[in-house]
Amino acid sequence: MSIYESITLLGIMVALAAIPSASVALVVARSATLGVANGLAVVAGIVLGDLVFIALAILGLSVISEIMGSLFMILKVLGGIYLLWFGLTLLSTRGKEKISIKKTNSTNSLIASFMAGFFLTLGDIKAIVFYASLLPVFIDLSSVQASEVVVIGLVTIFSVGGVKAVYALFANKVAACAKRSNMESAARKTAGGFMIGAGGYLIVKA
Repeated sequence: MSIYESITLLGIMVALAAIPSASVALVVARSATLGVANGLAVVAGIVLGDLVFIALAILGLSVISEIMGSLFMILKVLGGIYLLWFGLTLLSTRGKEKISIKKTNSTNSLIASFMAGFFLTLGDIKAIVFYASLLPVFIDLSSVQASEVVVIGLVTIFSVGGVKAVYALFANKVAACAKRSNMESAARKTAGGFMIGAGGYLIVKA
């Protein structure tokens, strides 16, 4: 991966992580009701879940690439079409996820917060489809280098972890201004544009 590709991937991941979602709502709720440490514990769980999906996507696609050979480009085209559809969906629909603070009776446990974030992420099985579609834009899955895997892991940690950590640190302010701001619209449009660009590039590259 070149520096340009790494920066592009970082931008895509940041834009997606910023969109209000169930994971963001969980981070905000745990941070505001149980303390910032719990919010950050949720973030750690979310990041680990994403890393698991990325590892599965890379390993699975590498095996498929070796088995299918030249036919693997069909899968890449399908991945590009999925990214185009995903991007258009982000641009044309409004999110229904509300960022709010709900009082909870859960114990103040960092482990519980971590596991909540981890299992919430693993429960989103479509995430592996997303990563399986996106990663071929940036790496040659027929000859994946260890350094590329490390870079993707670091990009994930800094983008997803960094954005979610900001939500955790400013949970009360985020919950208060979420309803009257247009941050969700901006994030969705930015991410949607990235997805359409990545999908189109993947189809042409295939």
